[in-house]
Amino acid sequence: MKFTLSWLKDHLETEADAQAVSEKLTSIGLEVESIEDAGARLKDFTVAHVISAEKHPNADKLKLCMVDTGAGEPIQVVCGAPNAHTGMKAVLAKPGVVIPASGDVLKVGTIRGVESRGMLCSARELMLGDDHDGIIELPADAKVGELASRALGLNDPVIDVAITPNRGDATSVYGVARDLAAADLGALKDGSVRPVPGAFPCPKKIALNFTPETASACPIFAGRLIRNVKNGPSPKWVQDRLKAVGLRPISALVDVTNLLSLDRGRPLHVFDADKLVGDMQARLAQDGEQILALDGKTYTLDSAMCVIADEKAARGIAGVMGGDDTACTESTTNVFVESAYFDPVRIAQTGRKLGIVSDARYRFERGIDPEFVVPGLELATKLILEFCGGEPSEVVAAGAVPEWKRTIAFSPGAVQRLAGVNVSEPDIVRILTQLGFAVTGEGPLSVQPPSWRSDVEGTADLVEEIVRIYGL
Repeated sequence: MKFTLSWLKDHLETEADAQAVSEKLTSIGLEVESIEDAGARLKDFTVAHVISAEKHPNADKLKLCMVDTGAGEPIQVVCGAPNAHTGMKAVLAKPGVVIPASGDVLKVGTIRGVESRGMLCSARELMLGDDHDGIIELPADAKVGELASRALGLNDPVIDVAITPNRGDATSVYGVARDLAAADLGALKDGSVRPVPGAFPCPKKIALNFTPETASACPIFAGRLIRNVKNGPSPKWVQDRLKAVGLRPISALVDVTNLLSLDRGRPLHVFDADKLVGDMQARLAQDGEQILALDGKTYTLDSAMCVIADEKAARGIAGVMGGDDTACTESTTNVFVESAYFDPVRIAQTGRKLGIVSDARYRFERGIDPEFVVPGLELATKLILEFCGGEPSEVVAAGAVPEWKRTIAFSPGAVQRLAGVNVSEPDIVRILTQLGFAVTGEGPLSVQPPSWRSDVEGTADLVEEIVRIYGL
């Protein structure tokens, strides 16, 4: 799982740099596979101010630009980009700089009889995207002469962590921050979510259509309608975060779901409500039922697979991928936001049968926090209203959060006996409490794992948690 250092610091109050974060993560059992400095390849590129952009005397499609580099006299640059204009801030490469996309070393050249002492760069030339029709236009407040990576928001290390199958709680930036706080690398910031008041009753009802034997497929399904939204590009900071971890920004409505999946480990789905027929339900698929998914492929389902459906057809492969027929587009104005809890084993089996690998499946099959179904919906609502406007309905829900509470009788001496590490009882209580466990009693302790730690089932699991934070 990838995240940027600044993203982590949204949830963790710390002065630690990427290297310190990496070392601490590895020491507590979250192996760091890499730290990528996204701005490293741009270390020689700077912000420049185009003082003037005039027509080239010998070429209709070229412009002769005088450029302030922030150091000494302005330089002359010949540029073929149609969007080059007087007053803009651009990314400048000076002679001697290696252009990332081509590997060529830039030299002083003569273009149609006019000397050019640099290059104003496009996104493709810097390997930052596919756009090569124009040069990058930086924000007006970018400081002339500073590193372009800073102005582009690329001076933010990307940390890639390998997550083991049992650690569903660590498939979010917030979850990683929580572990680091328990390991005393910083203080965890408040992650509570305030409900968003509904302005009208939700016109869509929700039902769980299962037998008692299959009810565990989807114990709880919550949703709400948001009407009169205006879909479009998400804010730059959202796009920057998604691109930094390898995701392509699509639109504000879609980006919200991707952001929350990464940020809080809460997969959601947003349907175009005007493409839905009647009320919503979670049910098992019919053998042979088909759905065109968001990846453009048609999948044939079986009766062991859970789907989200309306009164006409399956509209999403539950916990795996949404359907294309009800996808949001730029013209979407009314949406239905779905948040549910799905059985991890059933999701894993469905994903393997269909050959679908998705971020939602990755999280659901590892086990997400069942208590965050409604808070996740509220958080998605908040972001959609912030990015797209609109008016939310009241939340509707069917089912209930599955029972997750369990108490483990734990003897502090088990740490020494099983791990050979002597940890005092106060330290044991402190560590478990910092990890979110409820601890009561003395001597034999009564320990209740938090809702996000479905993998902790007994004494050996608690010893592992204590030792990974305390150290050997």
